[in-house]
Amino acid sequence: MRNFYSDNPKVRARIEVGKIRLRNILRKHVIANARTLEQKISDSGPFGQRVDPALLSVARNELMQEGILERQFHLSTPWYFLKAVRTDLIQERLDAQLPIHEAISGTELDHRIGQALEIAIYKGLQRQSKLMFLGGFPDLDTHDDSSLYKKSDPPKLVNGLEMPGTLDFLVISQSGTLGGIEAKNVRPWIYPDDDDVLKPLLLKCCISNVLPVLIARRVSYVAFSEILFPCGIVVHETYNQLYPLSAVATAALASDKNLLGYHDIRTTNEPNNRLLKFLHIDLPELLPDAVEKFRQYRPILLDFAQGNLSYADLRRHVGV
Repeated sequence: MRNFYSDNPKVRARIEVGKIRLRNILRKHVIANARTLEQKISDSGPFGQRVDPALLSVARNELMQEGILERQFHLSTPWYFLKAVRTDLIQERLDAQLPIHEAISGTELDHRIGQALEIAIYKGLQRQSKLMFLGGFPDLDTHDDSSLYKKSDPPKLVNGLEMPGTLDFLVISQSGTLGGIEAKNVRPWIYPDDDDVLKPLLLKCCISNVLPVLIARRVSYVAFSEILFPCGIVVHETYNQLYPLSAVATAALASDKNLLGYHDIRTTNEPNNRLLKFLHIDLPELLPDAVEKFRQYRPILLDFAQGNLSYADLRRHVGV
């Protein structure tokens, strides 16, 4: 899916825009990893100049095949640069960025980053009255977020069916509809072929007959239009990556436009107005109609999540 290529003229035009923007960004930034390039090209930029990460990957690969772009691997991450750039300049820029990349990639901070969004959702759920919910953090008042909080997960056994793994929260509407919330506070956009996010969520929810609810920073249009919306899966994009307050210095470095450039980072675990609206108004209203779609497509979604059905076959079943 992420190697998607098409001779469609509109798609071809987007790839060409991606190639132009990649060259422009790297002339200024010298060397960057894929997440930085996506932040600067897919998440931001002039009107009409934003390129979906899937097509940006195609543009990047073509530039490498043409001998314009090269890459090096550092900390198991590919870093891209223009071929003509001096080696000493590449090393200087790499030395400035790698320590920050390493700091935010560490397991301990990564887990606390994950908890930041979960806590924001938990606080948002506490402030509404239309949904009952299971799951939360019983020790938020006992220490700050420089260490992990204790998480009380919702049950794995739901409707007499045991899911493989736990969801972040279970919500129950006034009509009795069950929704399973999965929070993914990660930088990569979510795509239909995502084995780390989308398929595990579908597997847990399809097995236990619980409506999937995905809350993530960015979800690709193709995932939303071809799977999620038609099949009743509820989605909320946060457009921000939340960091713990105790990591404010690291967050400032990671968001610096001259370093990693992750300018959408917010150091908080409080729900903003968009998340509150989703939890208080949108989600309760969406659940009844969404669950009907989900029940219709649940068997083929389960086959897809289990690897028994290809994405192309899933698209044919859904009719997109």
